Amino acid sequence: MTDDTRARILRAALEEFSERGFHATSVRELAERVGITKTAVLYHFPGKADIVTALAEPLLGDLEAAMAKAAVAVDARAAAIEGLLDVWLAHRYLLRMNLRDLGLTASKTVFERFRDGMLKANHLVAGPDADLAGRVRAAQAIAMLSDPVVLFADAPVDELRAAVLDGVDRLYAVAEPEGRPRGRRGRPPVMSPETVEAARRLYDAGRSPADIATALGVSRATIYRHLPGAE
Repeated sequence: MTDDTRARILRAALEEFSERGFHATSVRELAERVGITKTAVLYHFPGKADIVTALAEPLLGDLEAAMAKAAVAVDARAAAIEGLLDVWLAHRYLLRMNLRDLGLTASKTVFERFRDGMLKANHLVAGPDADLAGRVRAAQAIAMLSDPVVLFADAPVDELRAAVLDGVDRLYAVAEPEGRPRGRRGRPPVMSPETVEAARRLYDAGRSPADIATALGVSRATIYRHLPGAE
């Protein structure tokens, strides 16, 4: 048995679980889709939960790495939000599979790592001194990241990313109109024609969207929205 066979099983599992659901798909049906025997599937994965564990491992590894990086960032909220969104975008088809029947919860290990990662994300987005309202707002912001990725998984990634971040910016702009130095607060979601022109000049001069956002006091999502094609 080769690594290629294992990869083929995982690809088939993602397709079958997405189309029919985890619980409705049997190991025998997976084997038939791959063109191997049921015994061959079980050689690599003793049970369907083991397939889920293997499918989820890259997502969980990226989630844990993103939250570890955000934890030491100057702007922990922004780093956690953008890092989590990038994880969801990278694994959007696995998330869409999970939407069908919560198949990722079939593995206790996957469930626990996913839960812990999301709790870490909420803590970073809310901040260490957040009250209940702040923790709820963080949960709302985090929820805003995954649903659009699942619903619009086939949309252009850069456009989807910018639109999602813009929505989060608007949430915090409404919830915290006074703004504070920390996090994404106080960063306007719209730009005047003059500011747009200034952003275009900076971009044409070779400045990155992140640098432009800092220079103009807006979010990166706003820059992406007003400068189509910016990378």
